Amino acid sequence: MEALGRRLGRTLGAGDLVVLSGPLGAGKTTLTRGVGEALGVRAPITSPTFVLARTHPSLVGGPALVHVDAYRLASARELDDLDLDFVGSVVVVEWGAGMLDGITDEWIEVLIDRPAGQAAGAAVEVGGDEPRTVAIVRRP
Repeated sequence: MEALGRRLGRTLGAGDLVVLSGPLGAGKTTLTRGVGEALGVRAPITSPTFVLARTHPSLVGGPALVHVDAYRLASARELDDLDLDFVGSVVVVEWGAGMLDGITDEWIEVLIDRPAGQAAGAAVEVGGDEPRTVAIVRRP
C-alpha cells in the first residue's frame, strides 16, 4: 500500500483531493504515508483520528499534505468547517465518501477492499504483501 501511495503521490499537485474508502485495517493510512513520502512532506504520517486533520508541510518546496480522518464527521458541512486548504495543498481524506457535496467538483477516489475473511486490523503495515483489491477512479 505504501508503494502504491508513492506512485499515486508522484502524480498529485496542489489542489488535488484524494478520498480513501475501505474497511478498517485496509491500508488507508499506509497509502497516505506513501503519498507523503512522494510529496516530500514532514513525517511521521499517522492516523489523524483524534485530531480530525493534520497538515504535513513540504520539506522540498512543494504543496503540503493535509491528511483528514472523516470517520467522526456527520456531513460535508462539518468537513468544510475544518477550513482546510483545498487549493494550495494535496488533501487526502480517509472515510470521506459522501462528504464532498459543495466542497469540490472533482476528486480521486481510491477504493480498497480487503480479502474476505481477513479480520479488521489484520493488515500488516510492514511488508504489506497481503492481497487487496484497489480501484482508483477520478470523480465525478
